[in-house]
Amino acid sequence: MKAVSALRYYRLLAATLWLALSHFAVAEACKAPDFEQNVSGHEQCLRMRRYGSSAPEVMLVWLHGDVSSGGPADYHFPIARKAAEKFSAANLLSIALVRPGYPDGSGEISTSSEPLRQRYDHYTKENIKEVAAAIQHLRDKFKPGKVIAIGHSGGAATSALIMGMNPGLLDAAVLVACPCNLAQWRSGGGKRPWYNSEDPMKWVNKIDPATHVIALTGRNDSNTFPEIAESYIQALQARKINAEFQILNGENHNNAFRAAEVFDAVQKMIAAKSTRAVHAKAQ
Repeated sequence: MKAVSALRYYRLLAATLWLALSHFAVAEACKAPDFEQNVSGHEQCLRMRRYGSSAPEVMLVWLHGDVSSGGPADYHFPIARKAAEKFSAANLLSIALVRPGYPDGSGEISTSSEPLRQRYDHYTKENIKEVAAAIQHLRDKFKPGKVIAIGHSGGAATSALIMGMNPGLLDAAVLVACPCNLAQWRSGGGKRPWYNSEDPMKWVNKIDPATHVIALTGRNDSNTFPEIAESYIQALQARKINAEFQILNGENHNNAFRAAEVFDAVQKMIAAKSTRAVHAKAQ
């Protein structure tokens, strides 16, 4: 009887695992991307929301954090919408992208090749490749003159890694509460090391020197301490990259993304003239 019970248990476990994997939709790129609520990555189909101009001069791409407490990754949707309204005079397209493995709150999910890792140790080359490919497809579709990524926490780390792994894809990035020095971040507060994730610090030397970067971290951030992003910005500055770090007084890890200073940084980057052509000519 015990052997039969064990067999039933393992069959049930296998069925449960299969259902879980089916829910996470390890799938293919979108069969018919509409560039409204979905866009193809490299091999996956990522969820999105789109606000603003369909023939933009500037495209903003908003990337959410790890949402380690659970639930959908949709808190950046209203922020992206607000940006489209606030900067409408700049002929701007504002896109909220949902990273691989995350649900968008509508019952749909961005597919992933790593569903079981989902919210832990997931700054992998595979996931970064998916987000970068989605941004490239968006860039090809809408043909903006400038692309600015605005990432929060894990979304900021994703943006930083895209700058290094896909030089020139992003013209600028606003990194909010960024764990941009992965080794430093995981060594503090009793955190376990992440062995599968890429460290943005190790990709600094690959970043296009014409990229503009602003990092902002709340003074009260007890997760991604201010010195973590600051050390990353110092590494960029050592390469003569236009990079600056700003402390957000009174802000913690979660509410920093909604701080007025984030919109100020975005506005600064929208107004800035691109130096990419100058750098390309110099090289």
